[in-house]
Amino acid sequence: MAKSIVWTEQARADVRAVEQPIAIQILKTLARYLLTGEGNTKQLRGIEPPLLRLRAQNHRIFFRDQGD
Repeated sequence: MAKSIVWTEQARADVRAVEQPIAIQILKTLARYLLTGEGNTKQLRGIEPPLLRLRAQNHRIFFRDQGD
């Protein structure tokens, strides 16, 4: 079963607020991570439940990987 994304309203607004080519690159980077698990990720320390950071050029995507 493929992983899915649950977006917060703030995350949706943030993606809509950036220029379209940048938003597309962010979405491509996120899709690649979902499909392959590859990407420049780092687990942030001292945060529970664990929070991950995925770099997409000059932007950062913060999320929780719940395994599904």
